[in-house]
Amino acid sequence: MANLEKGSKKLLNAWAFYDWANSVYTLTIASSIFPIFYSALFVSQVEKTVPAFGMVFKSTALITYVTAFTFLVVAFTSPILSGIADYVGNKKNFMKFFCYVGGTGCIGLYWFSIDSIHLSLFFYFMGLIGYWGSLVFYNSYLPDIAYPEQQDSISAKGFSMGYIGSVTLLLLNLAMVMKPDWFGFDISISESIRETGTEGQIAEALKEAKNAASFQAMRISFITVGLWWILFSQYSFYVLPKGVSKGHKVTRAVVFNGLKELKLVWIQLKQNLRLKRYLTAFFVFSMAVQTIMLVAVYFGEEEINWGGADAKTQGLIVSILVIQLVAILGAFLTSVASSKFGNIKTLIVVNIIWMFLCFYAYFMETPMQFYLAAGFVGLVMGGVQSLARSTYSKFLPETEDTTSYFSFYDVAEKIGIVIGMVIFATIDQLTGSMRNAILFLFIFFLIGIVLLFRVPKEGELN
Repeated sequence: MANLEKGSKKLLNAWAFYDWANSVYTLTIASSIFPIFYSALFVSQVEKTVPAFGMVFKSTALITYVTAFTFLVVAFTSPILSGIADYVGNKKNFMKFFCYVGGTGCIGLYWFSIDSIHLSLFFYFMGLIGYWGSLVFYNSYLPDIAYPEQQDSISAKGFSMGYIGSVTLLLLNLAMVMKPDWFGFDISISESIRETGTEGQIAEALKEAKNAASFQAMRISFITVGLWWILFSQYSFYVLPKGVSKGHKVTRAVVFNGLKELKLVWIQLKQNLRLKRYLTAFFVFSMAVQTIMLVAVYFGEEEINWGGADAKTQGLIVSILVIQLVAILGAFLTSVASSKFGNIKTLIVVNIIWMFLCFYAYFMETPMQFYLAAGFVGLVMGGVQSLARSTYSKFLPETEDTTSYFSFYDVAEKIGIVIGMVIFATIDQLTGSMRNAILFLFIFFLIGIVLLFRVPKEGELN
């Protein structure tokens, strides 16, 4: 397809549509069904531990450490890959590659089990690295396809489309999990129990059969996520430009070109006070935001008194839906607030809300308290992500090398996440409580707010 003109409606919509395709990963795998599925694997254990890599881990700490390791890999590989993409001019091919790796990883989660924990974690690794790896190149398209005055709105539109698309698939998957018989899953019990068992035995057998069917439905949902992601991304791949072709071929000499580009970006950042201070603030508050988003369901599963397994599953699902639906409104309100009050002031307010949420979470015990927190998380979750991305894009200097700049942005974000997740997992592993870990994140938001106040306005740059 011929390249469309920058700022064209079709081009902007095609870019935003990739959020519709890939956001099903963040909702189903990162935030909802997989955490519930993963926790169910340890339901028969009192201490919920798992042997892996020659050690015995608390189940939540293990998945947090693996997540942190994945982000570390992304942080180190993305500048190399983005450098190659910029040199050759084919960022779309790299975006495709990570999309397909991620989608395949999601499908592979169908076989996730404790008995094959290392292979299982490898599929989890593939999904996570595919999602975040593709975002390096996806985000770098923003200044290429949209003018500065369009970037806030189209960034928010992308997140909104992502929430709508992910909720659409999640509702289907949740129907499968909650009502497996509607989708042909077997919930029958043996004739001997039906004929000779007591009323209590029959009820217990039916409950076990339904739980087994629901568990299988969760596995099927991972396949639907992979297929959804791969199939719906094709429209974006069809419309988005390949990149600015430079007629270069990949050689050994250019493999580490991305690291050189990263170094050049760092040198240029030293001369751009506004961008440097903003990126420092982003590095600090993003590590806390992303950590909370990645562990929220695990926290709710372990620390909240739901009053039973069924109530827990339903309660977590309700919380997830509340977060996603409110997030659509949150992304819109944040976009409106940023246009009226400015990006930095809006980010400061959003971070203040996040800061108090950490403090509140430490004392949460009941489902209603968790629902209330979920509502506020949804309000600020989409807003802080879309606004952080578009603010960085606005602060960039005039350059054609947007991939390297967004690679630097992503490296800062990923290293921040690694630090946040490792601190969180270590506190969780040592103290045995996720409450202590989430309270510690309060500090990162406080520092982030202070640093945002230090970002100069345009008239204060000289």
